[in-house]
Amino acid sequence: MLKTAAQEQLLPGDTLQAKWEFAQQAGYDAIELRGKGELHFASRLEELRRARKDGVAMPTVCVDMLHFFGAFDADRRRDALDQMKSQLTVIAEIGGVGAQTPASYGMFSRRLPPFEPPRSEEEDREILLTGLTELGEHARAEGVTLFLEPLNRYEDHMVNRLEQAADLIRTVGLDTVRIGIDSYHMNIEETDPAAAILAQADLIGHAQVSDSNRFQPGAGHLDWPAWLGALHTVGYDGHLALECRLTGDPVEAVRSVPAFLKRSGA
Repeated sequence: MLKTAAQEQLLPGDTLQAKWEFAQQAGYDAIELRGKGELHFASRLEELRRARKDGVAMPTVCVDMLHFFGAFDADRRRDALDQMKSQLTVIAEIGGVGAQTPASYGMFSRRLPPFEPPRSEEEDREILLTGLTELGEHARAEGVTLFLEPLNRYEDHMVNRLEQAADLIRTVGLDTVRIGIDSYHMNIEETDPAAAILAQADLIGHAQVSDSNRFQPGAGHLDWPAWLGALHTVGYDGHLALECRLTGDPVEAVRSVPAFLKRSGA
């Protein structure tokens, strides 16, 4: 049976301890944290340490910033790398396993005007490889993992499919850089999401879940038995982290997910 987690902003409660109480009652096994910019995640370290002492399971953090390590601007790239290194350090200090980030988000899309980005594909690749190497080496020093998340073509122009992430990661050659898959983006970009999981099985380190319409699993048309079955087939033993918008009553929507995923094969 696959383990489930919910991102902290989706859970009711004013503290991580209160959110954890709800999460456990709903059938979740962990909470995925959110890492904002300006070293906000590091500023929460004492809060996170208290939560860990109180038994809150917090294996992963997902970045929540305004710019990322694939930014066009060099200063923004540098800031994003420093922010991600800080998040890797903090998640290590509280006994977690890693941090997830895309190469960029909302920076450019080849599907929208002006269609041609201001940087060549070769320049994109060099910047991504340099950033992934720096982050992967920092992750190795901290004993955690960086998860690179492919996004759909409307949100990122560089890394959309698992095979693209896998190519970068294999070139970097560090076992502390892995793919963080997301069912929503895969539903848009992969011809066969289950086959993509099977093809890149050795590099998948984390998984986030939402349905085809970005709402909670069960609210769209994604083929969950096939997607979850592929994860079972490859022996994935990480968490399924709920990252989505909610439709219907938000508390009941969050509460419904673990049972739905189990019915679907999780």
